[in-house]
Amino acid sequence: MQSKPVSLAPGFILFPSLKPPNKTFIFHQFLVLIVTFLAYASFHASRKPPSIVKSVLGPNIQLNSSEIQSNNVSIESISSSTVTGWAPFDGPEGTHRLGELDLAFLSAYSIGMYFAGHVGDRIDLRLFLVFGMMGSGIFTIIFGLGYWFNIHFLGFFVGVQILCGLFQSIGWPCVVAVVGNWFGKAKRGLIMGIWNSHTSVGNIIGSVVASGVLEFGWGWSFVVPGFLVILVGVVVFLFLVISPVDVGFQPLGEEIEMNVDVDGEESSEKVESEEAGLISTENSESLEAIGFLEAWRLPGVAPFAFCLFFSKLVAYTFLYWLPFYIRHTAVAGVHLSHKSAGILSTVFDIGGVFGGILAGYISDMIEARGITSIVFLALSIPALILYRLYGSISMITNITLMFLSGLLVNGPYSLITTAVAADLGTQDAIQGNSRALATVTAIIDGTGSVGAALGPLLAGYISTRGWNSVFLMLILSIFSASLFLIRVVKSEIKGKMNEGKWILNGTTTH
Repeated sequence: MQSKPVSLAPGFILFPSLKPPNKTFIFHQFLVLIVTFLAYASFHASRKPPSIVKSVLGPNIQLNSSEIQSNNVSIESISSSTVTGWAPFDGPEGTHRLGELDLAFLSAYSIGMYFAGHVGDRIDLRLFLVFGMMGSGIFTIIFGLGYWFNIHFLGFFVGVQILCGLFQSIGWPCVVAVVGNWFGKAKRGLIMGIWNSHTSVGNIIGSVVASGVLEFGWGWSFVVPGFLVILVGVVVFLFLVISPVDVGFQPLGEEIEMNVDVDGEESSEKVESEEAGLISTENSESLEAIGFLEAWRLPGVAPFAFCLFFSKLVAYTFLYWLPFYIRHTAVAGVHLSHKSAGILSTVFDIGGVFGGILAGYISDMIEARGITSIVFLALSIPALILYRLYGSISMITNITLMFLSGLLVNGPYSLITTAVAADLGTQDAIQGNSRALATVTAIIDGTGSVGAALGPLLAGYISTRGWNSVFLMLILSIFSASLFLIRVVKSEIKGKMNEGKWILNGTTTH
């Protein structure tokens, strides 16, 4: 395997004080976390506009005068576009067309995910990531231009979403690979949980920005986030460092196991230096890439992949349809405006930030990813039922139950896409083959992305029968996700019980 070409980020040529020995290894780790965090947050910010403008483009509710007055919405602020929608999404089949629009983006995204990782292994990851960000920003802007050019052709919007999805698929493999180059196994769940909050933070930023400019015309809800992605892409081009080697540090070494004889008994002690990480660069280049089917057969890969299929189905249904649902569901007897519904939907993503961090912390503490995931999934079922039944009583109950639902739904989704994928891709069965990590990550997140594509599409069709049917679909999906983890959880519980027996017998396990 030949080394992929790498160029030093121009920012370090412009500002040589950022290079060692002026800056430490830890400084560069934080810089990588910040830059990759901003990169993927901007990706998600540009995904949010379709959900914010759904209530403007699609079939609309009719507000009576008392609701308008009690909701502090003036007659003048309700333009013809918000009343009649936007063809071809304003007819009786409008929600179906909106669901198909989501399917176009997410299908292209899930397919592109499998190829992006392989391409990224062969070219400069920084340039490849910037390429994806620029393309994503440009096509997000082009979608918004449909407002000013008065475009009503479904094929235009579908085609733009397909191309945007392909460019967006470049982001995840790139940022995961870069973070993997800089960080080791220690506290992986917590670190990944904090870092992976970029998803929810990006959703929040996208919701606030898109909702804030919606009153000027729905096209602005796409143009502004599109320029945001391009701007962050410039930052990535200037300051992202792909590997420690690129700025003069030693490559990350793999975790070393040392056997220490204590009182005549042998125990295993893990020693990890500052440069210790997922794998050693020298060893990784000598290993052949693991086969696709072989990766599927690795322990734990299939259960977590199918679990993520259903978990991501639920998470992305909320991502693309929650503002529309809030807009069409009266809270305390009042229908919110488009802007208020979009901003209120960010509560779900705020809960997701805490959920991802909490799931990562708990899974590190108990050393059981499966148990953590299934507990979150189990608790999310009653949370969604309560949100559907009582979320409309008052604004306080709506915010509280939406926050709780976001925390519980996004917890396992965040955990599986990051720490679990990294664990499975570096397990003992493959002897630390780093190229297996990329393949396993692609399998797990690619499978999850298929579920993400189906969820919004199904919601678009099922919502015409009533929102109870949509929530039933979400609950059944969560239940299905839990079923795939039962064997994993049994294995983890058995391992914990064996650990307990070892401790009772006076033998240490660390």
